Amino acid sequence: MDITIILGILAGLAALIGGFLWEGGHLSGLLQGAAALIVFGGTLAAVIVSFPGSRLRTIPAALKLAFGRNHRSSDELIDAIIDMSMTARRDGVLALERLSSDHSDPFLREGMQMVVDGNEPDIVRQVLELDIQAAEQKHEGYAKIFESAGGYAPTMGIIGTVMGLIHVLGSLQDPTNLGPSIAVAFTATLYGVASANIIFLPIASKIKARSEEEIAIMELQLEGIIAVQNGEHPLLIRKKLATFANAGTTDIPSSRRITHETAE
Repeated sequence: MDITIILGILAGLAALIGGFLWEGGHLSGLLQGAAALIVFGGTLAAVIVSFPGSRLRTIPAALKLAFGRNHRSSDELIDAIIDMSMTARRDGVLALERLSSDHSDPFLREGMQMVVDGNEPDIVRQVLELDIQAAEQKHEGYAKIFESAGGYAPTMGIIGTVMGLIHVLGSLQDPTNLGPSIAVAFTATLYGVASANIIFLPIASKIKARSEEEIAIMELQLEGIIAVQNGEHPLLIRKKLATFANAGTTDIPSSRRITHETAE
């Protein structure tokens, strides 16, 4: 698990609560069950209405992507691709079948298997690019769920506050409780705004950042697979992939261009 996201959320909550207590507030003033029910229950309901069941079932996978740690090291993948390149140059492309089938990464296995099957480089690139695009769209769908929750939560907070004020205005015959009742009403707005900006929207941003890492790794493998298929020298492949990994970008001009040209 990536501990940084947990630490970030806890640090944000600690800053808000700590600041509140520093100003003389009491912790009990922040614990309002009715406000929590309106904000979090209403946000959950709005998200359920917004997305089909098939999308909602991806929430565990989205959380795993956000909170998990990427175990795929670019250095290890480069070493594996170089080993496959040396094997292909020494024993032929068919020798890659055993070597690639033992690798843990399904994307690399699929690509090398297509090379072993004798597909043309353009076909291999197009198919693997479709896999990359599918992964991008899947991750974008993950992020949209939490972005939607981040948009609904503040609104639900305002609704909770308005409902609380309606209750307060209906009880004006007891002015001694007017101030505390108004404070309780505004707790709902606090819940909505805080949860959106400390939990929901940061998780969506984390998913996007993880997605960029995943796509960068897949793009690196794609270029390595094509280089192995073209019979490039292992030293050249290593230099190319190392430069790409250090750049930390998925912007390879040839990658998206071929797919678009083919589609046209």
